[in-house]
This record gives sequence, structure tokens and C-alpha cells, in this order.
Amino acid sequence: MPTYILRRLGAGLLLLAVVTMVTFAIFYVVPKWAGRTTEQLATMYVGRAPTPEAIQATIDRLGLDEPVIVQFGEFVRGIFFGAEYRFGRDTIECSAPCFGYSFQTYQEVFPEIVARLPVTFSLALGAGVIWLVGGIAVGVISAVWKGSLFDRVAMAIALAGVSLPIFFTGLLVLAFPVHSWGWFQTPRYVPLTVDPLAWAAGMFLPWLTLAFLHAAMYARQTRAGMLEVLGEDYIRTARAKGLSEGKVVLKHALRPTLTPIVTIFGLDLGLVLGGAVLTEQVFSLNGIGRYAVNAITQSDLPVILGVTLFGAFFIVVCNLVVDLIYPLIDPRVRIH
Repeated sequence: MPTYILRRLGAGLLLLAVVTMVTFAIFYVVPKWAGRTTEQLATMYVGRAPTPEAIQATIDRLGLDEPVIVQFGEFVRGIFFGAEYRFGRDTIECSAPCFGYSFQTYQEVFPEIVARLPVTFSLALGAGVIWLVGGIAVGVISAVWKGSLFDRVAMAIALAGVSLPIFFTGLLVLAFPVHSWGWFQTPRYVPLTVDPLAWAAGMFLPWLTLAFLHAAMYARQTRAGMLEVLGEDYIRTARAKGLSEGKVVLKHALRPTLTPIVTIFGLDLGLVLGGAVLTEQVFSLNGIGRYAVNAITQSDLPVILGVTLFGAFFIVVCNLVVDLIYPLIDPRVRIH
């Protein structure tokens, strides 16, 4: 077991290093391969309507005229030890971890991400619980009652959930339950530490909207896995021994079905923590996803780079946690 954990941790660190290099290449190297000059690349960081002086100052601040190896070294050094940016006679420090500095708002990117992280984390936490529990429960019941009315209705709803985009279902939720019928208040974020009930009430509709898409996929995945497992010989043997149907389903059939579910849950949760762009934009939640959308609209490239790197970090970490959970679900993983 310790060897397995160390091996997975090493693989996770290696993957983080690869993600860092790829992210750097996308923002610094690929544009030059596409034919952009150093001045044009600097313009991407200055923002709209840049002046020649601002472009040259950006080249000096970011070292865009330096060799690629030097630029990458400074990029990594900034993440671990911070960076400095000169504005004439003034020097501004970007404290570690420095994920970039916006030359439009004159603010560090990482503190802005951290300030919006509770909103995105709250959205991911609530929606993740709903889609995981709800999707698995519906999938198990549909598999056990294959061909029943519940199975057909549940799979039809799941097909709609997979097909309908979040911005469409989100607008429907705002149009009818909130504005037309008045069943719910307008979604808003209230810190959990301030008022837990207001936090849950304000995030309930965004949770349902985001969970509807994922729960539908989980229900279909769970149903397909359960139907395959329920046809195995050891399931028939368990029933022949006189075990109750509940024990057969929950103890013997569900456990092997959870392995792929845990895998996709780690990916989905990492993506949501990296920024649930559409959900936050539809419900006007000031999270990481909306922060990224505003940066794209304003052509604020340092912010886009910082959010990309932060989101990739979360995806890698969530997959690492999934790898460590595997032995708890399937003990056979420990010997590999």
C-alpha cells in the first residue's frame, strides 16, 4: 500500500510538471510558432488599445525577448518564489504562488482566484453530492427494475439531462420557478460561515442545474454497469446461497460498478472546481468561472493563464485523490 501511494504521488507530481510546461507553451511558445512577433505577443498581455510604450514595458517586465528556457525558468520561479514587475521607477511584487499579474486591473491573479474560490467550491460541493448520490441511486433502481415504468421515465429524463445544455436549463429555472412562479428567491451566494441556511437556499437552484447534467450521465453509466454485473455468475451464486436481494445488489453488484463512477467523478469535480463557467455566468455567481469569462471578454491574458493553470492543478489533484481511493473500493488494485 505505501508503495502504491508513493507511486501515485510521483505520477501526480510528474503530471503537474507536464501541465505546467504545456500551459507555458500554449501562452508563450505556440503564438510565436504561429508567426506572432514579440511585440504582438506583448500586445496580448497589455490589453486593448495598447501604446508602443506599454508594449515595450510589457516586453521588459515579462522578458518576452529572452530565450524560451529563460522565460520558462522565470515562469516556474514566479509560481514558487514570486515575481517582480517594474513600472518605471516603481517595482511591484507578485507574491508566491504568482499565477500572473493583470496589467489592466493592476492586481495579482492568485489572490483574485482565492477570493472567488469559496463560491466555486460551494457550487461544486453541493452539486457534486446531488449528482453523485442521485445519479447512482437512479441508476441502481433502474437496473434492478429494468423495463419498468420508473426505468423508462428515469432514462428519458436522463437523456434530456445529457442533451440540454446548462445555459438553457439555467435560464428555464430562472424564468419559471424564480420569476414567474415565485417559488424560489433569486440565487445568490452567502458565505457558509455567515448563515448556513441562507447559503444552501441561495445555491440550491445552481446546484440542481449543474447536477442535472452530471446526474443524468451518472444514472446511465450506473445502470449500464449494474446490468452487466447482475448477469455475472457470482451474482447468481450469491442469490443461490439465499442472500437477500438488498445484499446482492448493494454488496456484490454495486461495488465493482463504482470504480468507473469514481473515475469520472474525479474528472467532473476537478473541472467544476476549476471553474463552472456556464452555471456561474447564468446565475451571476462571482466565482472562478465568471472571473475567466470576464478576462476573456477584456482580453486580459494573464488572468486567463492563471485560471487555466489553477484549473489544471485541481483536475490533477482530484485524479490523484481518485487513484488513492481505488484500493478502498477494489482491494485488487493494491497488488498492481
